Amino acid sequence: MRILIAEDDVTSRTLLAAVLKKNGHEVVEAANGADAWEQIHKPGAPELIILDWVMPVMDGLEVVHRIRSRPTEISTYIIMLTSRDQKNDIITGLDAGADDYLTKPFHPGELRARIEVGRRLLEMQAELLKVRNVLAHEATHDPLTGIFNRRAIEAALSREMSRERRSHNGLAVGICDIDYFKNVNDTCGHLVGDEVLCGFVRRLETCLRDYDKLGRFGGEEFLVIASGVNADVHSLFERLCRAVADNPISTTAGNVSITISIGVKIMQENESMDQLLTAADAALYQAKREGRNRVCMDNGKTVKD
Repeated sequence: MRILIAEDDVTSRTLLAAVLKKNGHEVVEAANGADAWEQIHKPGAPELIILDWVMPVMDGLEVVHRIRSRPTEISTYIIMLTSRDQKNDIITGLDAGADDYLTKPFHPGELRARIEVGRRLLEMQAELLKVRNVLAHEATHDPLTGIFNRRAIEAALSREMSRERRSHNGLAVGICDIDYFKNVNDTCGHLVGDEVLCGFVRRLETCLRDYDKLGRFGGEEFLVIASGVNADVHSLFERLCRAVADNPISTTAGNVSITISIGVKIMQENESMDQLLTAADAALYQAKREGRNRVCMDNGKTVKD
């Protein structure tokens, strides 16, 4: 474990470092509070700090206050090292944000035990953060394809629409539907159908721009959010249509050829999300009525591959 020691007394710092290294820890040293604050901002900074109270330039309490004022998901475990052993001093240090304290002169066994407490708490914190991130991902992503689920893609669309009302850079949505997907499930089975869905999503991702957004809208329908669009909005969705039609998807049952129909709507000023999606959906059904495997704009303009 990497541990930062902030101690202005060379003898005390050397002794403390020797004890920590003997216990298998990697030590980073700082001679005062300002040095410690600088070390904390470096990449891979130690998550456990042993901090002397009285130091030049910046004392330990000030360092604690600054650490606790930082917005961060990863908490720093702070052990305050001090010769002050009065209850009021201990309370002051803990109230400032220290997690524990150690009085000088310290006992090596007590130091080891207190560091072990900090290590366990940091590991628990890391595990909780990992679980939280997993749950957050599951709440916003489709479990099969790994892209945004309907709730998340609609939330992304809401944000993009708010941005478009300010910037007027052009925003379009395209509802993509796999043509005759039921035939794939009926002919090849649902497991192969799942492979097709995943392969289809990967194909779209290779064609979209870095700032475009893709989400599963439901079943075999997917929503593409394209911001910063201009006259090239047609070619963007045509490219998606061609990429799917021209490249069969590899599955355990062999290559499966599919096509898609896309309904596209460019956002107009003061248009609501419901209006935008309804128009794109209507354009999608127009594309299907006209023979599928094509892009249809909400103004009735159709492009066939």
